[in-house]
Amino acid sequence: MPQRHSKNNNDLAFFTYDEKKKLGYGTQKERLGKDSIKPFDSCCLCLKPYIDPLCCQKGHVFCKECILECLLSQKKDIQRKQAAHVLQKKQEKDDEEEKLMLQKARELEAFDQQNHGAVPQYNDKSYTRDKNGFHGANSVKVTSYEEEALRNMKAFWLPSATPEAPVKVEAPSNCTVCPEGNEKLKLKSLFPIYLTEEDKEQKKSNSISTNFICPSCKVTLTNTLTLVALSTCGHVFCKKCADRFMAVDKVCLTCNKGCKERNLVCLEKGGTGFAQHDDHLEATDFKHLGSGSGLGLVRPALKT
Repeated sequence: MPQRHSKNNNDLAFFTYDEKKKLGYGTQKERLGKDSIKPFDSCCLCLKPYIDPLCCQKGHVFCKECILECLLSQKKDIQRKQAAHVLQKKQEKDDEEEKLMLQKARELEAFDQQNHGAVPQYNDKSYTRDKNGFHGANSVKVTSYEEEALRNMKAFWLPSATPEAPVKVEAPSNCTVCPEGNEKLKLKSLFPIYLTEEDKEQKKSNSISTNFICPSCKVTLTNTLTLVALSTCGHVFCKKCADRFMAVDKVCLTCNKGCKERNLVCLEKGGTGFAQHDDHLEATDFKHLGSGSGLGLVRPALKT
């Protein structure tokens, strides 16, 4: 039995539903796997297990070497931008002074030509004069102006005379920012954190990687748990223990050091510029058909 004509019809002026599906038109969704999610004990910059971890007040954890190198590069970049901004200000000031000098020189030259020139001034309207008081074709000054205009001519159709837009350097900010949260970050606001390793007796013999546990309830720390670090001593607990004990007793369960509610910092988990976490575990792309090409162009899906 032959197939229906509508299934094989491809000479229409528009794409059919079947053709759009074959070209990948529409929203393409894919759920992220475990390989796309950053572990909780990995640095937000190098994405490797952190060494000598430092945490900011927003809960982003970095390796000590990574965050120091990042802040140092930011300071060097700020110094470079400040130097470029100062140089631009100086250049603008010099240009203004040069324009004023040229304007004064032209006014003096025009005044001198007007009072001592060979061609007298006429008030008769039948004579065509330029702005300096000289007659058009017989004026040497007009010729020099024309030559200067030809030299400074800006024409987009000539590569040598194409005008260039000046690049204006804005005054940079003096504050370094967190590479993950984009908020202001200073080195003195970072504090070290300490994770409790699992005991060798409790550790499985076949496990190679190091496991970390909550020092209070002895639960293995993973991405599924919300972790809380104390900015006073740096010990890390699960959120249940932090809310049940430390938020009430105002003291660390490991070192008995006093703490306040503002010292409880929730650690960010899993999310980087290359991975998602929590409820955002689905990658979405929207493909629309290119005009006249018959191919699908990929662009990010609009957030609803």
